[in-house]
Amino acid sequence: MDVEVRIGVQHAPRELVIESDEPADKVEKAVTDALAKSAPTVTLVDEKGRRVVIATDKLAYVEISEADTRRVGFGAI
Repeated sequence: MDVEVRIGVQHAPRELVIESDEPADKVEKAVTDALAKSAPTVTLVDEKGRRVVIATDKLAYVEISEADTRRVGFGAI
């Protein structure tokens, strides 16, 4: 299941948004491990295989949720 990761960066007006094929638990573990070990960075991989490296000392928050499925066309709700 795809997850959407929203990352708040200190002193940045916009958040980073990454969609990943990784399970939410794996993304959470990568972030918490990096913070617990005082690692200088955490690396996340998006759904296209691109790596995003974030400085852990600049993290404000990390929000992990299921990615919204995109609908195409018209439909009744």
